[in-house]
Amino acid sequence: MGAIFVWSAVLAETRNSLTVAFLDVGQGDAIFVEAPNGNQILIDGGPNKAVLRELSKQMPFYDRTIDAVILTHPHLDHYAGLNEVIKKYKVNLEMDSGTKNKGAGFVEFENLIEGKNIKRLYAKRGMRVNLDKDLYLDILLPVLNDENLSEHDGMLVSRLVYKNNSFLLTGDMEDNLEKFLLSLDGNFKSDVLKIGHHGSQTSTSESFLGWVKPNLAVISVGRGNKYGHPRKEVTDRLARFEIPTLRTDEKGTIVVKSDGEKIVVK
Repeated sequence: MGAIFVWSAVLAETRNSLTVAFLDVGQGDAIFVEAPNGNQILIDGGPNKAVLRELSKQMPFYDRTIDAVILTHPHLDHYAGLNEVIKKYKVNLEMDSGTKNKGAGFVEFENLIEGKNIKRLYAKRGMRVNLDKDLYLDILLPVLNDENLSEHDGMLVSRLVYKNNSFLLTGDMEDNLEKFLLSLDGNFKSDVLKIGHHGSQTSTSESFLGWVKPNLAVISVGRGNKYGHPRKEVTDRLARFEIPTLRTDEKGTIVVKSDGEKIVVK
């Protein structure tokens, strides 16, 4: 990889810049991606309306369109905010793994997709979403679409690649899926790793970290959450691997920019 990281409070804006913003939405996940050509995707939406506040900081007030929303799995802390986004923004495409949830909030999510005539696509390993020249999102998991899988076993895991930089986006992937992913052929090494399941002790195994070899880890987690995330076992593991780690509960929204060769972190 050999990515160059620059830590800066002020980011230079260029037309060749990819933005990946890990939004501060409390105890949940929401990742906003904007390609150099202006294409925008939102991966998960967090547990409530907080995502709208954070999106307003990343998008100009007049921009009311998001090209695609991606749901990694149907748990409330990932889809509830997407319900709010779909109500407020024009969304062209929704992508998820095909796993289901019987909760009222997820029923609303599916009704919103249908009611607003949003194109729906079920993600599957081997799919590639092209976002711009030299910028694409590879779907690593699931290997099949099965609505009977548990929410976590049907996790949508993806790898965002821009020229020589890469981001591994894991949702709430746990160690059983980490092992399964490593058993498959493919390149999972990434400059930036979004730590799975908010730093739960069931994720981020040593073997997985050793294979991915990230230069930066990001943990999306709520302040003072009742689960004790991120767990000390995970933060100690990251420290042993000497992986710089940023947390949304400590830093707020974490904005990462890339020109395809070097990465700038705000």
